[in-house]
Amino acid sequence: MKILYSPASPYSAKVRMAAQHAGMDLESVIVETSKDPAELISANPLGKIPTLVLDDGRGIHDSRAIMHYLDREGSRRIYPRKGEKRTDAEVLEALADGICDCLLAIVYEKRMRPEEKVHQDWIERQWAKAERGMDHLEANMPRLGKTLHGGHFSVAAMTSYLALRFPGQWERGRPKLKAFSRKFSISFPELDGLRPKG
Repeated sequence: MKILYSPASPYSAKVRMAAQHAGMDLESVIVETSKDPAELISANPLGKIPTLVLDDGRGIHDSRAIMHYLDREGSRRIYPRKGEKRTDAEVLEALADGICDCLLAIVYEKRMRPEEKVHQDWIERQWAKAERGMDHLEANMPRLGKTLHGGHFSVAAMTSYLALRFPGQWERGRPKLKAFSRKFSISFPELDGLRPKG
């Protein structure tokens, strides 16, 4: 199986960390989505990453769909079995992914538009959403023990993406979020190298 991904993508990082944790042996293939590579388009008509390509050629896309596949097929589960704990993990994952959605909207707005057409009000609205999400995390920081789940991978990917694209803009007043990122690196060095990087 292959995972088609971009090194900077927090969604790609999340699924690559989860796959390794779940004992899934995946070949990681970097793709440039802007070039619409045939391997990506044939597995995912939307041309988005990450995309998991199964041995039979079928593609699974959207990071959460990939996560649920890994949870079912891996040698180690990546979501709790009990309903309430699983819901908590899924909501945490959705929050961290949603923050990343806002961050990526900002990056694309600045990167894809001519400077004179950048919509600053849109950027500020997205940043306000991201800050509310980060503040919620700060006030409700998940415990990081020996057992990881999908929400942990999402938060680890999100904090690395923040460090990559928004250094110095998110850390103040969020010591628990910064500590989570540091603790993840120390506790899970085998996964740390899979986090987003430029």
